[in-house]
Amino acid sequence: MKVSGDKLNSQMQGLTATQGSRTGATSAKAKGLSAEAGSRSEKVNLSERAQTMQRAKELASQQMEQVDMEKVARLQKLIDEGNYKTDAATIADRLVNEHLMASES
Repeated sequence: MKVSGDKLNSQMQGLTATQGSRTGATSAKAKGLSAEAGSRSEKVNLSERAQTMQRAKELASQQMEQVDMEKVARLQKLIDEGNYKTDAATIADRLVNEHLMASES
């Protein structure tokens, strides 16, 4: 499965917005209760899916720092112009070699 940065960002924004609205409600509720109950803290547990999304966001952020944006722009231009050429045999050989190396590990 390929996860694009735009798709991941939109999912994370939705998740952040949901968490923010819950946190705001919890904070308001906690403030109201703290007057009655003294000092009390609320604990929010994130679902396993939310935790996975958070880890994915962190990993994607780390990997984006390593992207050569000039190379991406150059390749994107070649693709857009229809001038990007590939050698299917070379690609197939490389995929097979990577698969064999991964199998040995």
